[in-house]
Amino acid sequence: MNKLTTRSVLLASVMGLTLALSACGSDEPTTDSSSSDDTATEEATEEETAEEAPADGPFGAACADVPTEGEGSVDGMADDPVATAASNNPVLSTLVAAVTAANLGDTLNGAPELTVFAPSNAAFEAVDPAALASLLEPANVDQLTSILTFHVIGERIAPEDLAGTFPTLNGAEITIDGSGEEFTTNVGGTATGTVVCGNVQTANATVYIIDTVMMP
Repeated sequence: MNKLTTRSVLLASVMGLTLALSACGSDEPTTDSSSSDDTATEEATEEETAEEAPADGPFGAACADVPTEGEGSVDGMADDPVATAASNNPVLSTLVAAVTAANLGDTLNGAPELTVFAPSNAAFEAVDPAALASLLEPANVDQLTSILTFHVIGERIAPEDLAGTFPTLNGAEITIDGSGEEFTTNVGGTATGTVVCGNVQTANATVYIIDTVMMP
């Protein structure tokens, strides 16, 4: 091999090596835009879910009216069956008087699993006083029982499962609309009230305090 040929081979080898090194040095990390988009979508979905999901404990403005300690508090009610628990909560004293007049205390306490839509005292205050007094009379116990059992479902329902139509203990149906921590009761296609303190637990029931007395 003559000197010219050798020189040409060496030059070609050097150029090839230089190009190879240049190519390696030019490699830069690439950004997967679709991966970034997916991450952003997942984060947005998680935020929306967090906004819609109910709290683990009680929720609603009227929960502030529930005692913070003692047997009538949220923690105190959790240890007792529902009628007993309600009797210790001053927010539900009129309801307890109605339950007592209808002789339903033992029935509610003895049930294994219930969901109770409990009208607050303010809800009963919206009822005509004469009509309420009449309902509490012994002669009208059947009508009072029908009204009270319309507020009770024979299973325990968590907030995430609350929207829907359910049979009540008086044989009629009630529809609950809403999600998260915003729910309304619907009777016969008409919105009748709002859950003002929901997801209160007793030993055998989940209680949703409402701002109206529902009529079947």
